Amino acid sequence: MTDLKQRLIARIEDQGPLPFDEYQAMCLYDAEEGFFSAAADVRSSYGGDFVTSPEVTAHFGAAIGRYVKGESIRAGTRSQVVEVGAGSGSLTDAMRSEVTGADFYAVESSEVARRQLRELLGSDRVVESIDELPAAQHRITVANELVDNIPVALVIRADEGWVEQRVGWSGNEFGFVHEIPRPDVEEWVERHTPSVPIGSQVEVQLGAQTWLRELIGLSPAGTAVIIDYGGTTEELETRRTTGTLRTYRGHHLGPHPFLDPGRSDITVDVDFSALLDEAAGLGAEAELLRQDDFLSSLGLRDVVSGLRRTELALAREGDVMGQMRVRSERVDVETVLHPRGLGDFRVLIVRW
Repeated sequence: MTDLKQRLIARIEDQGPLPFDEYQAMCLYDAEEGFFSAAADVRSSYGGDFVTSPEVTAHFGAAIGRYVKGESIRAGTRSQVVEVGAGSGSLTDAMRSEVTGADFYAVESSEVARRQLRELLGSDRVVESIDELPAAQHRITVANELVDNIPVALVIRADEGWVEQRVGWSGNEFGFVHEIPRPDVEEWVERHTPSVPIGSQVEVQLGAQTWLRELIGLSPAGTAVIIDYGGTTEELETRRTTGTLRTYRGHHLGPHPFLDPGRSDITVDVDFSALLDEAAGLGAEAELLRQDDFLSSLGLRDVVSGLRRTELALAREGDVMGQMRVRSERVDVETVLHPRGLGDFRVLIVRW
């Protein structure tokens, strides 16, 4: 039995069943055995547990960099550019190729990833949390596949109303215990998912809203680019029959989150309607786009066309190896644009 599992059991025995967000936070971010914070390798890599768009192609990061450059010019001042959940640093590295006149920082919970990022940016440009960042008059924040890992509460719609699913310990295994929802949990679910059918499971994403609120409050002006899988409340409604909570390990769907705590990624589909509401309540401007549309506006389809022309030219010249290299590069770019894959991710732009 791992030390993390023992500590989870001890906490349940001492305090009673744990809210799922507390259980998830320990599984993902426990300093000693959390999936991200205590990882021996960078999770977002081909040798890790999952691959994100920046690892698929550097053209993704370059496109985001062009957007960041435009926002910095619009601000009319030297911007601080921050990637939160920077992982391998592949996105930050690609963005820097497009942006001059900005100060780059990375926020990352994993010590092994922070070591890698320090080699890229320098030791004074890498921190563990957003509140450790130096003050900035204008900050551009990029978060790619971060919000889906912010811990969530779980509720079920029952005949008698909402019940919250907490984590209990039976003496030989973890299991869900149904209890009356906490007031803020019930308020969130009534506001954002009031009409789901009986038996539906909803992931209550209060933590994501808190994160956005804190992010906006840390600088007087800025832009946030939040990229993740999910959708609007309406788009998620059919998925909530069984819920969107799942785990990943070794590039595949993983086991139930109660098995091997700390050994799997725990993730959900992001409710972007809730984040749009939070931004509006704070007086910020916000818009929601599809990733394929956003990247196309930044010239990525033109990149595909240019690579295709190069590929054909190399074929005519009989340069088979060159043709195969360019074809691979083109396919990678098309992957982040695919409408039924990564292209279906959402991009939330928030300005304040």
